[in-house]
Amino acid sequence: MVSITLPDGNKKQYESPVTGGQIAKDIAPSLFKKALVVEVDGEYQDLTVEIKKDSAVKIITMDDDYALELIRHDSAHCMAMAVQELFPGTQVTIGPVIENGFYYDFARDEPFSDSDLEKIEKKMQEIIDKDPQTTREVWDRDKAIEHFKKIGEHYKAEIIESIPKGEELSVYFHGDWHDLCRGPHLPSLGKIGKAFKLMKVAGAYWRGDSNNKMLQRIYGTCWKTKKDLEDYLHRIEEAEKRDHRKLGKSLDLFHFQEESPGAVFWHQKGWSLFQSLVGFMRDRQTEAGYLEVNTPEMLDKTLWEKSGHWEKFQEHMYTTDADEKTFAIKPMNCPGHVQVFNQGLKSYKDLPLKISEFGKVHRYEPSGALHGLMRVRAFTQDDAHIFCTEEQITEESLKVTNLILDIYKAFGFENVKLKFSDRPEKRVGDDAIWDKSEKALLEAIKASGLKYEINKGEGAFYGPKIEFVLIDAIGRDWQCGTLQVDFNLPGRLGASYVATDGNKKIPVMLHRAMFGSLERFIGILIEHHAGKFPLWLSPEQVAVLPISSEQNDYADKVKLALEKNGLRSIIDNRNEKINYKIREHSVSKIPILMICGAKEVQNNTITIRRLGEEKQQTINLDEAISDLLSQSVTPKI
Repeated sequence: MVSITLPDGNKKQYESPVTGGQIAKDIAPSLFKKALVVEVDGEYQDLTVEIKKDSAVKIITMDDDYALELIRHDSAHCMAMAVQELFPGTQVTIGPVIENGFYYDFARDEPFSDSDLEKIEKKMQEIIDKDPQTTREVWDRDKAIEHFKKIGEHYKAEIIESIPKGEELSVYFHGDWHDLCRGPHLPSLGKIGKAFKLMKVAGAYWRGDSNNKMLQRIYGTCWKTKKDLEDYLHRIEEAEKRDHRKLGKSLDLFHFQEESPGAVFWHQKGWSLFQSLVGFMRDRQTEAGYLEVNTPEMLDKTLWEKSGHWEKFQEHMYTTDADEKTFAIKPMNCPGHVQVFNQGLKSYKDLPLKISEFGKVHRYEPSGALHGLMRVRAFTQDDAHIFCTEEQITEESLKVTNLILDIYKAFGFENVKLKFSDRPEKRVGDDAIWDKSEKALLEAIKASGLKYEINKGEGAFYGPKIEFVLIDAIGRDWQCGTLQVDFNLPGRLGASYVATDGNKKIPVMLHRAMFGSLERFIGILIEHHAGKFPLWLSPEQVAVLPISSEQNDYADKVKLALEKNGLRSIIDNRNEKINYKIREHSVSKIPILMICGAKEVQNNTITIRRLGEEKQQTINLDEAISDLLSQSVTPKI
């Protein structure tokens, strides 16, 4: 007897093993038609696989979130089918689901062209229209190796040889075409639908090893509906327009060059933007009771050994030898902040003690992973560490959470997701400490009343963390701020305070970053605002444009008045037509253009044109400056 518990609590009894398909049919014929796979005790499997023991079962349809992963997985198989039909002799290797779509790696001597992608996409549509049925077979290991070698699929045979003996090998057939795969899969390929598109071809080394042969990777995207696909393609188009690397160059903010890979060369305007962020954060942190410090960029290896970074993080650290010692450029600020805390005896009355730093750190990243401001080797953290008692964890975590959310709102980010990351495989500290840390941080999240999701195994090596994920103007996720509870590092580095009972006790250390990396946050800001920064943040707030040289003296007067009032301005007195100047400074995304001609000089007025608006307004100069001052105030939180 097999007892099946349904999501609503009802149970169905079966005399012998039963398939998910049969359960769906028993519930309702209409459900069977819509069924894609079945979830059995939290694991997904094909509708045809037998359920042999008492289980909790849910029939998965297109209405479920998991359906998107299914159709993307089947799209990868469908693409491989199309490729091998169009280009005989091509070998398939691996084809996983990825964010927003899928890919498959192919071994083929001739490169795929853009026109090839069009042919493959058309063939995929033909296959989907034929709706081949999916079947699953379990094969003997040796039989599978022999079979794939025989049909010329040597990469597939190599994959099987690397699978541990005794592990079940499943082969999926879509009609006659078949592939080694764990599954599960849709009952038939027709259920994929038509909301897919092949995006690009890229190179990829077999097994990610540069010593191996270069394969061709075809990327595709797939969605439940054509509208979802169209929305995604629109986001891609928008993302290209907003690319911070292109805008950074056109707006003269920064550049990169090979002599210092992964490090930013800030130009004057970009550095102005950077300092505006620092100033904003410094004010907010001062209001919240943080004490700003500065710690050395290079520390003796012994300190990194004590902290645990040398063991867990060494491959990402830059080192140098001097005076018969090994030094490491800091990849993070935590050990330095503990050294500041350790100066002088601390009591429970001193806690919580909040130490902040705009600390420059360096971490080695493979050159292929570098991506403009988003992934660099040298960056600045708006880092802080809160030393507190166990009893203060919840309150201080709530304060940090609220501060982070308020700061994001000031930059136009209203939609923020929280992720809770628990212990990773590579970690320091025993399980008892991790249990305590995770419990404390979860309590803080729950106390905030905010929604969160679990990010399994993604905590820092010294403690669990909350990740704050921004949603930008075109719906993309950006992980920025973090909050981590650490029971490990303070003790490893000798931190202590005198508790209420007069005994020394190790403080809890909360690691906190709000922007995360200032470089990365600026990249996000550029793309979120498409380079059109709010007036208070813009590196150049006003451009003063005299119509002719006769108004140059008046333009100088306007610029001087702006500067006296703390407004960042430039003057363009080139011998160019005014429409040319307007176009050029609009492209440079300066928020305010102040135009002055003969009438403006005569009446002590200025004509204002705002970025993105055709309408102009002529008002008294003093009034104009007063209005701009009120509009350029740094947001309060």
